[in-house]
Amino acid sequence: MTAGRSTTATALREPTERVGGGWTGALSLANGAIWVGWYGPLQILLAVQAEELAPAGTSKETVLAWVTGVGAVVSLAANPLFGAVSDRTTSRWGRRTPWIVAGTAGGAASLLLLSAAGSVWAMAAGWCLVQLTLNAAFAAVTAAVPDRVPRGQRGSVGGWLGAAQLLGVVVGTGLATLAGGTVAGYAACALFTVAGVLPYVVRHRDLRLAAADRPPWKGRSFLAGFWLSPRRHPDLGWAWLTRFLINVSNSLVLLYLLYFLRDRLHHADPEAGVLILTAVNGVTMLATVVAGGAWSDRVGRRKPFVIWSGTLMAAATGLLALWQTWPGAIVAAALLGVGFGVFTSVDFALMTDVLPRAADRGKDLGVINIANSLPQVAAPALAAPLVTHLGGYRALYLTAAVLGLAGAVLVTRIKGVR
Repeated sequence: MTAGRSTTATALREPTERVGGGWTGALSLANGAIWVGWYGPLQILLAVQAEELAPAGTSKETVLAWVTGVGAVVSLAANPLFGAVSDRTTSRWGRRTPWIVAGTAGGAASLLLLSAAGSVWAMAAGWCLVQLTLNAAFAAVTAAVPDRVPRGQRGSVGGWLGAAQLLGVVVGTGLATLAGGTVAGYAACALFTVAGVLPYVVRHRDLRLAAADRPPWKGRSFLAGFWLSPRRHPDLGWAWLTRFLINVSNSLVLLYLLYFLRDRLHHADPEAGVLILTAVNGVTMLATVVAGGAWSDRVGRRKPFVIWSGTLMAAATGLLALWQTWPGAIVAAALLGVGFGVFTSVDFALMTDVLPRAADRGKDLGVINIANSLPQVAAPALAAPLVTHLGGYRALYLTAAVLGLAGAVLVTRIKGVR
């Protein structure tokens, strides 16, 4: 492809040419590698550091909650910000690739810096840098899908990206556990993140935006662009609310799972129980995340898949409320994996289908991704009073089921997608 106006026209048009398996595999690997950089710390390394660095009189739980909470706030802002900046980038290497490279390199450096933290403040600063930089890369990777993938293939591509995310969590946890210490764990995650992103940025050219087609810089307009009015873009508003509600429901299920097994089911080994339920959930999710997206592409529909996957997840969550036994928990974990696998791939495709403008894909997807991050903040605030004062775990899981079912039903309000 030649540079100039023709390249710009391609960057801003709706794609029609199907992408190949090499492109999908490389982008999925890059996506999974970024999740390795996030979840090695989140699953293992930050908890170890919190225990080592907690000041006298302060619990490790408090330190970990504070550090991850501040990092979550940075993540909420960074994803749409870097998505918007990448939309305006006119580099010779394209709109997205410079931010994938810069974010990945910055993320690896931040992980190494975090490994050397000698205080809680240094730990918090290091984790905020990791969130800032890896979100720059993640925003650009996500925006590459509506840039390059036609609507009829986005379910399949979304499925592979979802599978890569799940594997990224597993690989990150494994590297952090097996590397042999906190510093080695961070180094292993940093190295894998860089290595996983390289095939995409080296082998696949990005689409360029000519300077003449970049909108003039106006600070007020730039900031105002982060507000996507539900009145002007109702389909996007309903899609965002659907994703938010179902993710809140899923977060409520996972948040107190260890305590549920220990205090309500009196499981003999609750830590091992969490591992077993996580494995069951992961296997069933991996089995459906690609197949669900591909099936959605084949029939040319999105909403029925989101409706039924959300309904299945709500039913599984209700099962936890009504059948509070170990076999019931295993069945619920399996059903949740089936539903969330289909939802992950098809909902991603649905989100890209309702984006208002090609020129703002990165920014708009960043705003949409807040529906993934915000539940991590909202769920603890909602769960604590439910468990302690308003009915215990039965009330918690019934509330989660209602929220998930509401998300599934509200997708019917989207008019622009079949």
